[in-house]
Amino acid sequence: MRLALLIPALCALLVACAPPSTTPAESAAAPPAPAQVGGDRDEHGCIGSAGYQWCARSQRCERPWELAQAQGLANTAEAIDAWCAAPPRPARP
Repeated sequence: MRLALLIPALCALLVACAPPSTTPAESAAAPPAPAQVGGDRDEHGCIGSAGYQWCARSQRCERPWELAQAQGLANTAEAIDAWCAAPPRPARP
């Protein structure tokens, strides 16, 4: 008999402790979710927040400081932009 009284009391307690439901108006006023990390790809698929930018010469997303080291360039925006703006080198036969 006690069990029959205890179950409805527990159910009432669980319902009372449940978080309130939101109405459509409340959810529309909620702030937008933060952007996903790495979700800032440009038109070439390069992730700017990870330091990548498109390089037309290599036809790849490159990190400027890595490109400067690999190609022996000055690690400046001007040097990287000038190198990447040059046309790709033709393949050797």
